[in-house]
Amino acid sequence: MNDRKIYGIGETLIDIIFKDGYPQAAKPGGSILNCLVSLGRTGLPASLISEFGKDDLGRIIDEFLKKNGVDTKYTDHFTLGNTAVAIAVLNEKNDASYTFYKNYPLKRLDMQFPSVAADDIIMCGSIYAITQDIRKRFIEFISMSSSKGAIILYDPNFRKAHAHEINDLKPLILENMQMASIVRGSDEDFMNIFGTGNPKDTWEIVKEYCKCLVYTASADGVSIFTPHLRELFPVRKIVPVSTIGAGDNFNAGIIASLYRYGIGKNQLSEIGKETWEKVISTGIDFASEVCMSYDNYISSEFAARYIH
Repeated sequence: MNDRKIYGIGETLIDIIFKDGYPQAAKPGGSILNCLVSLGRTGLPASLISEFGKDDLGRIIDEFLKKNGVDTKYTDHFTLGNTAVAIAVLNEKNDASYTFYKNYPLKRLDMQFPSVAADDIIMCGSIYAITQDIRKRFIEFISMSSSKGAIILYDPNFRKAHAHEINDLKPLILENMQMASIVRGSDEDFMNIFGTGNPKDTWEIVKEYCKCLVYTASADGVSIFTPHLRELFPVRKIVPVSTIGAGDNFNAGIIASLYRYGIGKNQLSEIGKETWEKVISTGIDFASEVCMSYDNYISSEFAARYIH
């Protein structure tokens, strides 16, 4: 499986981070971008499927991605509109609240999708995966990838800000779960989507749509559910500088492990506790590393430990 590829489809923007009323950093961001940059820094074959403008911010993003080993040939570099911006304001716990500024063209994701092969890995999720303006193109790519036998990791990343839209958005989330090989979400996500407060109740719902659930609950650990396995893995306690890229990089750690250990789509529901422990441990390592700085991705020094 050494010729496997990794693709991420998602929103791309510039994150401007504020703390105590002052800007602390400006970074290329978006949950899928954060994940892929970390993978690119480890030397993995990562490609971004996204959209941003041919403006100054878009050029900064494009140069940054290429410098960090992320292919952008499947990205729509549009001329009508502007690259999106997110203002992230950190509270006393260094958790972020967001305000977004977007000006997209009418025609979205106006480019050719890559040819996907069996056991390639696709990362998707967040509000982008349930956005009506790009839904047709998103479904086209994800359904094609699923039919080709790719591993699809779906992270709903569904926050309280959209909870009032859940009746309209839930069918789209469930449709995404049906196409996914792995559903990875936090306790907060599933509370907002299903009203569940624990991993067992969440699995009882998710298993009707997907046969592999990775449920994260901050300090309460990570739970894995497949038809043959139910395990809880602990996490170590840290004092974060910023939690912005934590979940995205947990996903990156999972993908890096699936690639490193040659785990294919048909093996996901069969692998045991020992292998899952390696996969989850890497996810925790990636997430913990990102929490210790204002960067949304692992450092190059940290990535050197995982170079393939």
